Amino acid sequence: MHRMMTADPSAKKAALTPGLVGRVWRFAHAYRRRVAAFLAIVIVEAVLALAPALAIKAIIDDAVPHDDRRQVTVLAGLLVVVAFVQALLGMVERFLSATIGEGLIYDLRSALFDHVQRQPISFFTRTQTGALVSRMNNDVIGAQRAVTGTLGTVVSNVVTLITTLTAMAVLEWRLTVLALLLLPVFLLPAKRVGGRLAGITRDGFDLNASMNATMTERFGVSGALLVKLFGRHDDEAASFQDRAGRVRDIGVRSAMYSRTFMTALTLVGAVGTAVIYLLGGRLVISGAITTGTLVALGVFVTQIYAPLTSLTNARVDLMSAFVSFDRVFEVLDAPNPITDRPDAVELILPAGRIELDHVTFAYPSGLESSVASLESAAQLAAPDAGAGPVLRDVSFTIEPGQMVALVGPSGAGKTTVSQLIPRLYDVTAGAVRVDGHDVRDLTQRSLRAAIGVVSQDPHLFHESVASNLRYAKPDATIDELEAAAHKARIHDVI
Repeated sequence: MHRMMTADPSAKKAALTPGLVGRVWRFAHAYRRRVAAFLAIVIVEAVLALAPALAIKAIIDDAVPHDDRRQVTVLAGLLVVVAFVQALLGMVERFLSATIGEGLIYDLRSALFDHVQRQPISFFTRTQTGALVSRMNNDVIGAQRAVTGTLGTVVSNVVTLITTLTAMAVLEWRLTVLALLLLPVFLLPAKRVGGRLAGITRDGFDLNASMNATMTERFGVSGALLVKLFGRHDDEAASFQDRAGRVRDIGVRSAMYSRTFMTALTLVGAVGTAVIYLLGGRLVISGAITTGTLVALGVFVTQIYAPLTSLTNARVDLMSAFVSFDRVFEVLDAPNPITDRPDAVELILPAGRIELDHVTFAYPSGLESSVASLESAAQLAAPDAGAGPVLRDVSFTIEPGQMVALVGPSGAGKTTVSQLIPRLYDVTAGAVRVDGHDVRDLTQRSLRAAIGVVSQDPHLFHESVASNLRYAKPDATIDELEAAAHKARIHDVI
């Protein structure tokens, strides 16, 4: 109980896993060449951003005073060429960003899906489906932004700052120093707003995950049946409205903080430009600098505030992205206690002899079979290791062709026995054997291929009837499907 009640908060406050950065890089290593090309283009774009201001300076200071129409034409043409090159590089950058990002999303989702669907049944009885789906959607997308978003932005901003400040210092170092002196007035509030915005964004993800979990649980057949049986429609609607209201409210807060952030950036940029023109204009009048230099500095000063602001929050952005990676890896690291042994053998031509030999079984605890931050309240209704063994020293044998019924009150262990035979769980003591083989010595695929199970709660996937009928035997022919439908007395219905 205590573990379930404290799972989510502890997960939020926990520090990042040691070695996380190296693990992220190993995951992205397959895209290293594309990442290198992407970063190279980002650097070239940052350098090209200097060209327009320098070309304008040359037009004002050189071409116009000397009535050099040819130079004006050449510089104007250069601006057009630079614009086309920037547009082309932007397209290539976007292509690389998209292929890297979508590739990472594909890899992470495929790895998560494959790992999760191989987990034992105990994992799913304790896990919130909506929270798990949120890991595969929101957190996977947040993780890939570390490579294609945050990394590219940091590199671009650093190169932009270095090249722009260098160009400004070469043109007029005094105005460059003045522009830098204005930064603390803006950066400190911007950093504070950025930190709050990052926190609001994380809270928004958590609230959305909670709302998704609520919908998933209530829209399932079992959840919907429970709501109807107890007449809780109005209560559930009110509860959902409360959750949706919190998502709405945090969305409004996020929008306002974002707008405040951008407004502050615009205002400081305008103030900085005004100061540069105020003092720079006096320098122009005194003949200390040229008009073109002043105009170029005015353009450059607007290009340094946004990168500096972004860099002040780069750590927050990186941490947010790494938190997403951490949450993804948390699921990928979930242990799977039921795996094939290295020397497992195939069950060939099964005869059907089943033996339980002094079997004792207790359901595994949450520490053995789940992820703390994904656990749901439903686990309270599930059997737990703390409740003691469900089966104690049970032995019996079922011969091939023999029909056996297990009879007993609810909770006696009938379903548990049926789950031990296909090895959905491993026994605590004793052994379950099929044709004389301990099921732990057989491959799970061959064991389960030999066993037919009709569950208490039949489930249909949202696919065609034929696909559902073929699920246990993908190569079944149409004649076999029709024969099965006739035996199940559903042929005329479908």
